[in-house]
Amino acid sequence: MGDRTDVAAIERLKARYFRTLDTKDWDGLVRVFTDEVTVDVAGSGGPTTTSAVAFVERVRRSLGDAITVHHGHMPEIDITSETTATGIWAMEDKIWWPDGSAVHFMHGYGHYHETYVRLASGWRIATMQLTRLHREFEP
Repeated sequence: MGDRTDVAAIERLKARYFRTLDTKDWDGLVRVFTDEVTVDVAGSGGPTTTSAVAFVERVRRSLGDAITVHHGHMPEIDITSETTATGIWAMEDKIWWPDGSAVHFMHGYGHYHETYVRLASGWRIATMQLTRLHREFEP
């Protein structure tokens, strides 16, 4: 499993990801990733991006006016070296878009598959893939 201190730091990193996403702290969200993070959200109908700034800008455009609640559960974190780790998180999200949007509400379930690197500034998400098991929509 690796060092518990590293696992706890990665759990805090992912908690910060969810909090900054839901509170629309875009600068804070950029800082949970490496600069050249690869993010694959094809499971949610989105593209793959290879920049923290580009990914967060895309999220800001699609969710900036929405109320979002993201939860991560049951992390499976493996420390693979002194500076690398992998993780899988069960996730659930709820999104409420403003009146007049094509979709008013979505409730989703799935998993985040991630890799992490430890930089001088601490652990960061290096790759993130979102896979979906189920989504419920309300027009």
